[in-house]
Amino acid sequence: MIQSGGLEAVSLRRVATALGVTAPALYAYVSDKHDLLRGVAEGEFDRLMAAFDGIDDVDPIQRIRRLGRAYVEHAVADPELFRTMFLFPPELAISEITGQELPAATKAFEMALGATTDAVEQGIFPKVDALTAALTTWTAMHGLADILLLGFVFDDKAREDLIETVIDTMIRGLQAR
Repeated sequence: MIQSGGLEAVSLRRVATALGVTAPALYAYVSDKHDLLRGVAEGEFDRLMAAFDGIDDVDPIQRIRRLGRAYVEHAVADPELFRTMFLFPPELAISEITGQELPAATKAFEMALGATTDAVEQGIFPKVDALTAALTTWTAMHGLADILLLGFVFDDKAREDLIETVIDTMIRGLQAR
């Protein structure tokens, strides 16, 4: 339902009908729509982390490049499910705990944080702390994903050029800071 009609298309009644059960029967599995969407988001973060798991470059810059690309590819592959993921933030040391944080989102962020931590520790990003570097890369890749999802018509070369330019600019900025 999310893929075909967006978040607005989802209701427990519609999900129950699609599953051939009564709406009250769903309450054995989820407490409300928010809980259902949380489960969907968790599954999507698990899929993203599976893509991240395959990225094991020793060079942190190559890891950052590949993680960023995997993030963007995940977003473009299924825009509505990607949007669902970000109803639930990761737990970050810089923010107050709200109870909305999703452990799978935290784990995905920590996977990316590992690459930026390595870059900081190796002196590649000499004047920035690892958390700021990780938030910077996330901001850049999330913004890139949003631009690609706006519906602009990019041919393959233009899309690839944009992705590479954003990644290169982000890395150079963190190196020069």
